[in-house]
Amino acid sequence: MRFIGNIIEKLQRHPKRVVFPEGEEPRVLQAARQFHALQLGAPILLGDAVRIKTIAADLDLSLEGIRIIDPARSEELENFVRRFISLRRDKGVQAAEARDALVQPNHFGAMMLAMRQADGLVSGASHTTGSVLRPLFQIVKVAPHDTVASSCMIMEVADTRLGENGVLFMADCGVVPDPTAEQLAEIAVATAQLARHLLNVRPRVALLSYSTKGSASHPSIGKVQAATAIAERKAKEKFLEADFDGELQVDAALVPEIAERKTHDPKVAGHANVLIFPDLNSGNIASKLVRHVTRANAYGQILLGLNRPAADVSRGSTAHDVLGVAAIVGLQANAFQTLYPQADAALPGD
Repeated sequence: MRFIGNIIEKLQRHPKRVVFPEGEEPRVLQAARQFHALQLGAPILLGDAVRIKTIAADLDLSLEGIRIIDPARSEELENFVRRFISLRRDKGVQAAEARDALVQPNHFGAMMLAMRQADGLVSGASHTTGSVLRPLFQIVKVAPHDTVASSCMIMEVADTRLGENGVLFMADCGVVPDPTAEQLAEIAVATAQLARHLLNVRPRVALLSYSTKGSASHPSIGKVQAATAIAERKAKEKFLEADFDGELQVDAALVPEIAERKTHDPKVAGHANVLIFPDLNSGNIASKLVRHVTRANAYGQILLGLNRPAADVSRGSTAHDVLGVAAIVGLQANAFQTLYPQADAALPGD
């Protein structure tokens, strides 16, 4: 709670509008109630208004201060349909197909985000990753001058000797199955930017492998080594003050005593607060393992590289998890031009 408490305090000074496409999900309703009660901004629930009110009554939750929109009955629907047709013109999308898409909450929420009618989006509590990401990639799209969208899990573990007082940024755990060296470097830099923004400390980024500094030989290790060099260059181009090291085994990245035996560069080894995994298999497995074995507070997936702030939470998330992710997304929105200075200010289809 130390980490998310600080996030909440910062967002309270500059509240934001966050849209929750899963407005009929009880955990999301509870998180939206807390989002408003903590004065973090204006929560927007998408779904059938009658059903949302019924579920809220069953949970004994007040809907005061919470906006409810039924996409199928929204006065914005036709405008959104026209925008979607414009965005998907190269796919030959017609009005009926566009309307069928936009009455779906994840598509409608993505369009709200793209049209600046919401500052951030949080979904995934009852939807698969694909059904959350697809509308975002179609409508919000990847930020200009970025070539890959990825995701980051933020873990807060009890052992404050790890990471940054117990906080670890882990990527990519949800989007890119097998990144190239260039993509891995972009993931590392984007995650470091987020860590810098949220923690206000110098990111210490470890690009992970099953080898430390050439203790084994394999093409996958060469990819991590190349990505480390590319990440250092990209960080300098972005004027991001951060340290990168790789390839490192995870124990050498996190434990000073082991790092001393395996490597002689103390900038990152033994003190990493950002962990970059070589592929999605390792990242997803590790993040879920850490969460459940250590009972860590887990916040994510925070999406990186998109043109607007969004997150895809796990279907196993609690209401507290959803609230924490929403606060992080809101805080991202407050500094989005800093994180993504080339982000497109134009409306879709303009």
